[in-house]
Amino acid sequence: MTKSWTTSSNHSADYVKRMHELSIIANLFEILEEKAEESKAKKIVLVKLQVGTFSGVVPEFLETAFDIYKKETIASESKLVIAKVPLKVQCQKCHAEMIKDDYVFICSECGSTELETISGTELLLEKLEMEV
Repeated sequence: MTKSWTTSSNHSADYVKRMHELSIIANLFEILEEKAEESKAKKIVLVKLQVGTFSGVVPEFLETAFDIYKKETIASESKLVIAKVPLKVQCQKCHAEMIKDDYVFICSECGSTELETISGTELLLEKLEMEV
């Protein structure tokens, strides 16, 4: 007997997105455990990430994945802090810098479409606090 499970495409995309964040958190925990071992830490207290708004990562999904993954680890009592980094670009024609909160990649000063990304695509471990 075969059983199948189906859902709408919107739910499937949401599920895949959450799985993406879970794999990021799994990789993050490899780094956390390595750093904790190097420092002979008893526990991890705080993890601070920088997440660019154009990184392709949903901060809320990261938080959920972190809370699920931290159980029964050295980080079980830790707090995750996410600093959202806006998308900052620079026009290659007039050199104006601007924050883009939309997907319209046109210079607000001269109308050029030749924009270079300065920040907003990163996903970085900014800070790690441990109890030794």
